[in-house]
Amino acid sequence: MAEPSPPPASNAGLRILLSKDRPAPSPPPTAAVSSHADRDRIIGVFRSALSRNEPPETFSLQTVQEAIKPQKETVLVLEENQSLENALRTLLQELVSSAVQSGKKIMQYGNSLDSGESNCPITRLLDIVLYLCERGHVEGGMVFQLLEDLTEMSTIKDCKDIFGYIESQQDVLGKQELFGRGKLVMLRTCNQLLRRLSKANDVVFCGRIIMFLAHFFPLSERSALNIKGVFNTSNVTKYEKDAMDGISVDFNFYKTLWSLQEHFSNPALTNTNPAKWQKFSSNLAVVLSTFEAQPLSDDDGKLNNLNEEEDAAFNIKYLTSSKLMGLELKDPSFRRHILVQCLIFFDYLKAPGKNDKEGPTGSMKEEIKSCEEHVKKLLEIIPPKGKEFLKSIEHILEREKNWVWWKRDGCLAFEKPPFEKKPGQAGGRKRKPRWRLGNKELSQLWKWAEQNPNVLTDPDRVRMPSITEYWKPLAEDMDPSAGIEEEYHHKSNRVYCWKGLRFSARQDLDGFARFSDYGIEGVVPSELLPPEVNARFSSKPAEKVKRTRREDSKGMSAQPKEQQVAATPETDGGGSGGDPEEGAAPMDSDNGGVEDSQKRSPGEVSGPESGQCEPEADADDNVKTETTSRDARARVV
Repeated sequence: MAEPSPPPASNAGLRILLSKDRPAPSPPPTAAVSSHADRDRIIGVFRSALSRNEPPETFSLQTVQEAIKPQKETVLVLEENQSLENALRTLLQELVSSAVQSGKKIMQYGNSLDSGESNCPITRLLDIVLYLCERGHVEGGMVFQLLEDLTEMSTIKDCKDIFGYIESQQDVLGKQELFGRGKLVMLRTCNQLLRRLSKANDVVFCGRIIMFLAHFFPLSERSALNIKGVFNTSNVTKYEKDAMDGISVDFNFYKTLWSLQEHFSNPALTNTNPAKWQKFSSNLAVVLSTFEAQPLSDDDGKLNNLNEEEDAAFNIKYLTSSKLMGLELKDPSFRRHILVQCLIFFDYLKAPGKNDKEGPTGSMKEEIKSCEEHVKKLLEIIPPKGKEFLKSIEHILEREKNWVWWKRDGCLAFEKPPFEKKPGQAGGRKRKPRWRLGNKELSQLWKWAEQNPNVLTDPDRVRMPSITEYWKPLAEDMDPSAGIEEEYHHKSNRVYCWKGLRFSARQDLDGFARFSDYGIEGVVPSELLPPEVNARFSSKPAEKVKRTRREDSKGMSAQPKEQQVAATPETDGGGSGGDPEEGAAPMDSDNGGVEDSQKRSPGEVSGPESGQCEPEADADDNVKTETTSRDARARVV
């Protein structure tokens, strides 16, 4: 009979057996202990470095090498950067805690009041880390992380001093090697500060942060562009809905005036809803008519002059109490505030780049135009300097259109990266060659001239053609038998005609003079032209000959008159027996002039022009006869 089998082992016994088979476990790791020890050692090294009165560039790298002992001499790897950042953040927290316990401001903790020197350990730590990040020894975003931790651990008063340090190091923080690694951390830090600040009590500090972001980030940074054009509808203007006792102004006008803010806060709804537009236009007409019926005097403008320093700080929102309505209507800045809002509202409705569906309708455009003109007239009459104020607002709105167009075009980057010539990669697409002088032909010509310098002094290199050789193509085109069309005629080529005139001015002055009478075809030498064409340009114009004759006759008739005036004083002086030869002199000169004119006339006038000049010759004879008779009478007297 078989023996009974033993009962199966329990689960606990099975685990015991398995644990016996396993090897002895290794002792627990001490990585946590070593990491804390390394952190404390790094903090101790940097504490001792903060007490040194030397510039950070003299000992910063040596301090990092002593604290981390990096694998590379000048650059830390990822794990080393993480260890250094954790240690520095802990050190910064300890320094801030010590400053708070001492009761001093964080950025003034450790400064000596007697010497006046700045020995703040927090500032020294930031300077050391900023230098290491700038030189690339540590990760570039480490200094931004420390600044974020510092602002989170500080009060609003201390944050003003911390932000002053950030503003002083703006040029270094904005460098490309640091900006790319820490821009998001800086943006998060500034946004957290803006959320903590009061918009009514910390207006100046908020403005400093916004101005810093505007200078620190490029203009094309999309995080601040509001691409979708979302309006801040959370900024609600609350005003009284029911009338209160003892109000001196019209409560309906009060509600009408402050109801305009509902349309100003979200213009898109008014643009798409015709009922809202009609309500807005009717309310605006009431407000504008009230402003026009109660104009302000110059005294009202002087009482609210904002040029003085004590009046320069004002709130960003007006109080909406109905009891203040009478005072606000007498305030020029309040009226300007409402009217400028109207101009901005109209500028949005007719913004450039909108299509027909988005833009206003035809009747709405006319209402916008009339209301806009009415608003501008009211701005002009508001003292002080209403016209100058309106001109400034119009200039600002005109420049705003450029911003609108830029956003509608996709916010293209304004900054252009510098061109860097990179070596071509193997197997890549070949680029077009860059020629030294713009194209291949000019570059080869210049290279050929450098290799052959004597060719520039060769006398046969440039040869000026003769007049006959140059004008021969134009003479061939002038032949009627050639049948050259006007478009292909050489006289239509301006460069060819300009060069020909320069050649003629140097070599053929007679031909060049014919240009004023006959044009460019008259400059062509006659020996190149066919006979029938040459006949048109061989004779001179008759008008020019007549003008020459007329000038000669006037010059000859002027001589006896001068002699007659000279002879009159002699007669008055009693000299009746003057020398007869003196009186005969004009006669001789006249005779000589007649002979000269007779000698020149056959040569000057020939052919068909002689008949035209005969009446002028007869007129010259009559003039000479009258001159002779006058001289004879003068001698007799």
